Amino acid sequence: MAKIVILHGPNLNLLGKREPKIYGAQGFDSYLEHLKESYADHELIYAQTNVEGVLIDLLHEHGFTADGIILNAGAYTHTSVGIGDAVRAIDTPVVEVHISNTFGREDFRHRSYIAPHAAGVIVGFGLKVYDLALNYFK
Repeated sequence: MAKIVILHGPNLNLLGKREPKIYGAQGFDSYLEHLKESYADHELIYAQTNVEGVLIDLLHEHGFTADGIILNAGAYTHTSVGIGDAVRAIDTPVVEVHISNTFGREDFRHRSYIAPHAAGVIVGFGLKVYDLALNYFK
């Protein structure tokens, strides 16, 4: 059974409430239940934090023992050298995901400090990005 960790950064606790035209109307808790049912052959661990250092600590904690990490670092994607360095420092492959198409949004969202160190990046398919990332770890 593969151990996959899903990590969420700032404001992703507001999925389903925050800007539904961009992020959709479904909360992540119900979608996580779908993922657990659809990928019952995986052990899925989920954590969300609005704190950059906590996200780095979670990458360190799971980055040498998990089989994969799905990381939606939210706005930290575009600002945090530290999170990019943490992804580079760990052994576990990381797939960077974004619910919205970041390349169709503000210019500052076109840059990722994570992408150069990730196994891949999936953007713009709504919550389906998590299914696509989990398929990578099959």
